[in-house]
Amino acid sequence: MHRIVVVDLGTGNLHSVAKAFEKVAPSAHVEVTSDLLRLEKADRVVLPGQGAIGSWFKALDERQLRNPVLSALSSKPVLGICVGMQALFNRSEEDGGCEGFGLFDGEVRRFCGSGGHKQRLKVPHMGWNNVRQSSDHPVWRGISQDSRFYFVHSYYALATESSFVAATSDYGGEFVSAIARANIFAVQFHPEKSHEQGLRLLENFVCWDGDS
Repeated sequence: MHRIVVVDLGTGNLHSVAKAFEKVAPSAHVEVTSDLLRLEKADRVVLPGQGAIGSWFKALDERQLRNPVLSALSSKPVLGICVGMQALFNRSEEDGGCEGFGLFDGEVRRFCGSGGHKQRLKVPHMGWNNVRQSSDHPVWRGISQDSRFYFVHSYYALATESSFVAATSDYGGEFVSAIARANIFAVQFHPEKSHEQGLRLLENFVCWDGDS
Protein backbone atom coordinates (compact mmCIF):
# COMPACT_ATOMS: atom_id res chain seq x y z
CA MET A 1 0.00 0.00 0.00
CA HIS A 2 1.35 3.40 -1.00
CA ARG A 3 1.74 6.07 1.67
CA ILE A 4 1.17 9.48 0.08
CA VAL A 5 1.84 12.63 2.08
CA VAL A 6 0.47 16.00 0.95
CA VAL A 7 2.75 18.47 2.73
CA ASP A 8 0.69 20.88 4.82
CA LEU A 9 2.10 24.41 4.70
CA GLY A 10 -1.27 26.05 5.23
CA THR A 11 -1.51 27.19 1.60
CA GLY A 12 -3.60 25.91 -1.26
CA ASN A 13 -6.59 23.64 -1.36
CA LEU A 14 -4.81 20.77 0.35
CA HIS A 15 -7.82 18.60 1.03
CA SER A 16 -8.96 18.80 -2.60
CA VAL A 17 -5.56 17.43 -3.57
CA ALA A 18 -5.88 14.64 -1.00
CA LYS A 19 -9.44 13.80 -2.11
CA ALA A 20 -8.29 13.56 -5.73
CA PHE A 21 -5.57 11.08 -4.74
CA GLU A 22 -8.06 9.07 -2.71
CA LYS A 23 -10.26 8.84 -5.80
CA VAL A 24 -7.53 7.56 -8.12
CA ALA A 25 -5.78 5.37 -5.52
CA PRO A 26 -8.44 4.09 -3.11
CA SER A 27 -6.07 1.53 -1.59
CA ALA A 28 -3.40 4.14 -0.78
CA HIS A 29 -2.99 5.82 2.58
CA VAL A 30 -3.27 9.55 1.84
CA GLU A 31 -2.78 12.21 4.49
CA VAL A 32 -2.32 15.96 4.72
CA THR A 33 0.35 16.61 7.35
CA SER A 34 3.37 18.63 8.41
CA ASP A 35 4.57 15.87 10.75
CA LEU A 36 8.25 15.07 10.20
CA LEU A 37 7.99 11.34 10.92
CA ARG A 38 5.03 10.85 8.60
CA LEU A 39 6.87 12.69 5.86
CA GLU A 40 9.89 10.43 6.33
CA LYS A 41 7.72 7.28 6.18
CA ALA A 42 5.90 8.35 3.01
CA ASP A 43 6.86 6.67 -0.24
CA ARG A 44 5.37 9.53 -2.30
CA VAL A 45 5.32 13.23 -1.44
CA VAL A 46 3.19 16.03 -2.87
CA LEU A 47 4.28 19.67 -2.58
CA PRO A 48 1.22 21.83 -3.26
CA GLY A 49 0.90 25.56 -2.80
CA GLN A 50 -0.88 28.75 -3.74
CA GLY A 51 -0.23 32.37 -2.91
CA ALA A 52 3.13 34.07 -2.37
CA ILE A 53 6.29 31.99 -2.53
CA GLY A 54 7.89 33.94 0.31
CA SER A 55 5.07 32.89 2.63
CA TRP A 56 5.41 29.32 1.35
CA PHE A 57 9.08 29.14 2.35
CA LYS A 58 8.37 30.89 5.65
CA ALA A 59 5.77 28.24 6.49
CA LEU A 60 8.24 25.54 5.46
CA ASP A 61 10.87 26.88 7.85
CA GLU A 62 8.43 27.51 10.70
CA ARG A 63 7.47 23.84 10.54
CA GLN A 64 11.16 22.80 10.30
CA LEU A 65 10.41 21.02 7.04
CA ARG A 66 13.11 22.39 4.73
CA ASN A 67 15.61 19.57 5.27
CA PRO A 68 12.99 16.76 5.31
CA VAL A 69 11.51 18.10 2.06
CA LEU A 70 14.97 18.35 0.49
CA SER A 71 15.61 14.76 1.59
CA ALA A 72 12.38 13.64 -0.09
CA LEU A 73 13.29 15.56 -3.24
CA SER A 74 16.46 13.49 -3.48
CA SER A 75 15.09 10.09 -2.58
CA LYS A 76 11.43 9.40 -3.47
CA PRO A 77 8.80 10.32 -6.07
CA VAL A 78 7.74 13.94 -5.52
CA LEU A 79 4.97 15.87 -7.27
CA GLY A 80 5.12 19.67 -7.12
CA ILE A 81 1.96 21.66 -7.84
CA CYS A 82 1.82 25.41 -8.63
CA VAL A 83 4.06 27.18 -6.06
CA GLY A 84 5.39 23.71 -5.27
CA MET A 85 6.88 23.71 -8.79
CA GLN A 86 8.13 27.31 -8.66
CA ALA A 87 9.97 26.62 -5.40
CA LEU A 88 12.22 24.12 -7.20
CA PHE A 89 13.87 26.84 -9.31
CA ASN A 90 16.83 29.02 -8.36
CA ARG A 91 14.94 32.19 -7.64
CA SER A 92 11.60 33.98 -7.85
CA GLU A 93 11.17 37.73 -8.31
CA GLU A 94 8.02 37.57 -6.16
CA ASP A 95 8.10 39.21 -2.71
CA GLY A 96 11.02 41.40 -3.72
CA GLY A 97 13.12 38.38 -4.64
CA CYS A 98 13.11 34.96 -3.02
CA GLU A 99 15.66 32.15 -3.25
CA GLY A 100 14.27 28.76 -4.23
CA PHE A 101 15.58 25.25 -3.67
CA GLY A 102 17.83 25.65 -6.71
CA LEU A 103 17.23 22.13 -8.03
CA PHE A 104 16.27 23.37 -11.51
CA ASP A 105 18.09 26.18 -13.28
CA GLY A 106 15.82 29.11 -14.02
CA GLU A 107 13.86 31.98 -12.57
CA VAL A 108 10.22 32.63 -11.73
CA ARG A 109 8.92 35.94 -13.09
CA ARG A 110 5.67 37.85 -13.10
CA PHE A 111 3.43 37.85 -16.14
CA CYS A 112 3.31 41.05 -18.18
CA GLY A 113 6.36 43.22 -18.57
CA SER A 114 9.21 40.71 -18.32
CA GLY A 115 10.58 37.58 -19.93
CA GLY A 116 9.25 38.36 -23.40
CA HIS A 117 5.62 38.79 -22.38
CA LYS A 118 5.17 42.08 -24.22
CA GLN A 119 1.40 42.38 -24.39
CA ARG A 120 -0.61 43.38 -21.37
CA LEU A 121 -2.19 40.30 -19.85
CA LYS A 122 -4.93 39.72 -17.36
CA VAL A 123 -3.13 38.63 -14.21
CA PRO A 124 -3.48 36.14 -12.65
CA HIS A 125 -3.61 33.70 -15.52
CA MET A 126 -6.75 31.87 -14.48
CA GLY A 127 -8.64 29.17 -16.34
CA TRP A 128 -8.07 26.35 -18.80
CA ASN A 129 -5.06 26.24 -21.09
CA ASN A 130 -3.37 23.76 -23.37
CA VAL A 131 -0.34 21.86 -22.13
CA ARG A 132 2.16 20.87 -24.81
CA GLN A 133 4.19 17.89 -23.67
CA SER A 134 7.88 18.04 -24.56
CA SER A 135 9.00 14.76 -23.02
CA ASP A 136 7.83 11.16 -23.08
CA HIS A 137 7.44 10.84 -19.32
CA PRO A 138 5.51 8.06 -17.52
CA VAL A 139 3.35 10.66 -15.74
CA TRP A 140 1.99 11.73 -19.17
CA ARG A 141 0.85 8.18 -19.99
CA GLY A 142 -2.62 8.18 -21.57
CA ILE A 143 -2.83 12.00 -21.65
CA SER A 144 -3.21 13.45 -25.12
CA GLN A 145 -0.90 16.11 -26.47
CA ASP A 146 -2.29 19.65 -25.95
CA SER A 147 -4.74 18.49 -23.29
CA ARG A 148 -6.26 21.32 -21.27
CA PHE A 149 -5.51 21.80 -17.59
CA TYR A 150 -6.61 24.40 -15.05
CA PHE A 151 -4.23 27.21 -14.08
CA VAL A 152 -4.28 29.93 -11.40
CA HIS A 153 -1.00 31.88 -11.17
CA SER A 154 0.55 35.31 -11.53
CA TYR A 155 4.15 34.11 -11.89
CA TYR A 156 5.66 31.74 -14.43
CA ALA A 157 8.87 29.74 -14.70
CA LEU A 158 11.57 30.61 -17.21
CA ALA A 159 14.03 27.73 -17.60
CA THR A 160 17.65 28.33 -18.59
CA GLU A 161 17.88 24.92 -20.26
CA SER A 162 15.40 22.64 -21.98
CA SER A 163 16.59 19.24 -20.73
CA PHE A 164 14.19 19.14 -17.76
CA VAL A 165 11.20 20.88 -19.39
CA ALA A 166 8.36 18.35 -19.56
CA ALA A 167 5.70 20.70 -20.99
CA THR A 168 5.05 24.28 -22.04
CA SER A 169 1.97 26.47 -22.40
CA ASP A 170 1.24 29.88 -23.88
CA TYR A 171 -0.06 33.01 -22.19
CA GLY A 172 1.24 36.08 -23.97
CA GLY A 173 4.26 33.91 -24.77
CA GLU A 174 5.56 30.47 -23.95
CA PHE A 175 6.18 29.46 -20.35
CA VAL A 176 7.15 26.24 -18.57
CA SER A 177 4.10 24.35 -17.34
CA ALA A 178 5.80 21.10 -16.24
CA ILE A 179 9.31 19.97 -15.32
CA ALA A 180 10.82 16.57 -14.63
CA ARG A 181 14.13 15.12 -13.56
CA ALA A 182 14.94 11.81 -11.87
CA ASN A 183 12.35 11.32 -9.08
CA ILE A 184 10.74 14.78 -9.39
CA PHE A 185 7.76 15.75 -11.54
CA ALA A 186 6.18 19.18 -11.07
CA VAL A 187 3.42 21.16 -12.77
CA GLN A 188 2.29 24.77 -12.78
CA PHE A 189 -1.36 23.84 -13.25
CA HIS A 190 -3.71 22.20 -10.75
CA PRO A 191 -4.36 18.55 -11.64
CA GLU A 192 -6.86 18.26 -8.78
CA LYS A 193 -9.02 20.86 -10.58
CA SER A 194 -8.45 19.51 -14.09
CA HIS A 195 -11.14 16.82 -14.33
CA GLU A 196 -10.30 13.58 -16.17
CA GLN A 197 -6.86 14.59 -17.44
CA GLY A 198 -5.83 15.83 -14.03
CA LEU A 199 -6.99 12.66 -12.32
CA ARG A 200 -5.13 10.58 -14.90
CA LEU A 201 -1.94 12.51 -14.15
CA LEU A 202 -2.34 11.89 -10.41
CA GLU A 203 -3.00 8.19 -11.04
CA ASN A 204 0.12 8.00 -13.20
CA PHE A 205 2.15 9.65 -10.43
CA VAL A 206 0.94 7.05 -7.92
CA CYS A 207 2.00 4.25 -10.29
CA TRP A 208 5.33 5.87 -11.17
CA ASP A 209 8.44 4.43 -9.51
CA GLY A 210 10.44 7.65 -9.74
CA ASP A 211 12.45 6.79 -12.85
CA SER A 212 11.95 9.12 -15.78
